[in-house]
Amino acid sequence: MPIELTSACTPRVTAPVLGTPIDALDWDRALGTIAAWSARRESRVICICNAHSVVTAAQEPDFAAVLASADMATPDGAPVAWMLRRLGHDGQQRINGPDLMWRWCAEAARRGDAIFLFGSTPETLARLAQRLLATWPALRIAGSLSPPFRALTPAEDAEIVERINASGAGVVFVSLGCPKQERWMAAHRGAVQGVMIGVGAAFDFHAGTIQRAPGWMRNAGLEWLHRLLSEPRRLWRRYLFTNSAFTIGAARQLLGSRRSPR
Repeated sequence: MPIELTSACTPRVTAPVLGTPIDALDWDRALGTIAAWSARRESRVICICNAHSVVTAAQEPDFAAVLASADMATPDGAPVAWMLRRLGHDGQQRINGPDLMWRWCAEAARRGDAIFLFGSTPETLARLAQRLLATWPALRIAGSLSPPFRALTPAEDAEIVERINASGAGVVFVSLGCPKQERWMAAHRGAVQGVMIGVGAAFDFHAGTIQRAPGWMRNAGLEWLHRLLSEPRRLWRRYLFTNSAFTIGAARQLLGSRRSPR
């Protein structure tokens, strides 16, 4: 079914998760808003927020400011979506990075809109483009770029911005990892003339360089467990401390809301 462009006048609805404002919205609302912004080539920032994101924001005020300034912050992880449901937004689904990217590519192919792929490695970008075009031959991939794994010079940064804008892409998928991609998008608001969406590992998932959790694990909120089992040495510390911090923070928030006078 075609996605309708969401009116810019539609009020945004958010709820704080460990202090970070997260949008309460469904898939049609998310995609419709992206469609409206993309059609006007608006410089917008969309952050896909999981437990790691909101815990990092709770610990780092500068990163909290980055997420708070986003034009849309979706509940990526199952714990974040669960918190929104506990805060009164019944039926809130996960609006996660890989699925959001996949759904928008289908919509962009139907609309004839162009996308830009920014991040990851040249090899992953090549495999990703091949998979996307095999799925949607009409999809317009206006360009792709793998930036160096170091700080960019001002001249290099300006060249990247110029290249993205010259491509005509209405949506720029950014895969630099959290929190680097969120900081990059916030720093380029107003410069990049398109909707910047930080999608994390989505490039690797869709390119097939990293295996994504099967559907039943995603539906059960166990995608994090699949990633942990796939990369235990890299992720065990992050998930141990992040999940513990999120559980403690969520419990404090929910208990505090119950004790607050009505």
